[in-house]
Amino acid sequence: VFCADRLIRLVVEEGLNQLPYSECTVTTPTGHKYDGVKFEKGNCGVSIMRSGEAMEQGLRDCCRSIRIGKILIQSDEETQRAKVYYAKFPPDIYRRKVLLMYPILSTGNTVIEAVKVLIEHRVQPNHIILLSLFCTPHGAKSIIDEFPEITILATEVHPVAPTHFGQKYFGTD
Repeated sequence: VFCADRLIRLVVEEGLNQLPYSECTVTTPTGHKYDGVKFEKGNCGVSIMRSGEAMEQGLRDCCRSIRIGKILIQSDEETQRAKVYYAKFPPDIYRRKVLLMYPILSTGNTVIEAVKVLIEHRVQPNHIILLSLFCTPHGAKSIIDEFPEITILATEVHPVAPTHFGQKYFGTD
């Protein structure tokens, strides 16, 4: 969990670096002026339940008041087709940049379904940044083939992705 949280924090911070910002002047508690930057309004996170929820705290640690939506998608054990069971987003998600959180990306089917749901809610694909820890080349290619405008950030791309991340992270294995 400790190592996963460190990786999550790194990928979340890089995802935040991809979001639009503007320059601003900050007055420090000692009264000094500092030229800095601030995020533009209109960002949110969306976690693909359940393993994506492990990434929520890393996002909240960096952006305390960020809105977070959720999508529940499960794959059929026989056909491996992903099916959406639940989706709850901020009402104005179509105006926001979305950090889509899913730590283990194997085939890409789950993320493709999640992106389709976001598009149904009028989110532009180029406003979606996928945050992942481990990603297979096949999974990344599947997503990019379907939605070439999406940005994918991962800590590692490897032919074999670890399985059962959610069970191990949450201690339910």
